[in-house]
Amino acid sequence: MAPVRAVFRALLAGLAVLLWPLPGHALSSDRSEPIYVEADKASLDDKNGVSVYEGNVELHQGTLQMLGSKMSITLNNRRIELIYVEGNPARFSQRPDGADTDQQAEAERIEYHTDTQQLLLQGNASIRQSGREEFRSDRIEFNLRSNTVHAGGDGSGDRVHITLQPDKPASEATPTTPE
Repeated sequence: MAPVRAVFRALLAGLAVLLWPLPGHALSSDRSEPIYVEADKASLDDKNGVSVYEGNVELHQGTLQMLGSKMSITLNNRRIELIYVEGNPARFSQRPDGADTDQQAEAERIEYHTDTQQLLLQGNASIRQSGREEFRSDRIEFNLRSNTVHAGGDGSGDRVHITLQPDKPASEATPTTPE
């Protein structure tokens, strides 16, 4: 019976991981939403505070989404500290407060440091914001709290590619009808 209790305890610990809210500068309501994780396989290590998910992994909490082929979640003092996602590509999206569109990121590897609200994107990384801006590089650091981006790799051949769309001229703006 002891092994059954150990498995049951591990499953309960895994559920605690899934239900612990993530901090973030996203829609304020996201933090009060439950976390849902789906995968083909899951391994939970309560002693070390690590859970690993493999195969079509999806994490959802409100507007926050993380997708990949493999995901690990690390806890520190029963709080989510790091979410690491691998994929071809791994994807992240979340809607900031006051925005009409999601911030979207993708890369071969994504690290989300929840306490500092930092995303580290590595390998064919890109970020799209407001449907108007795109940053591409081999390595991108994205601070969700301050909405700042640092891009560029260590290699001399790595280039940063930025696309900024111009504002619409006043003549193309949506006309208002006089009253």
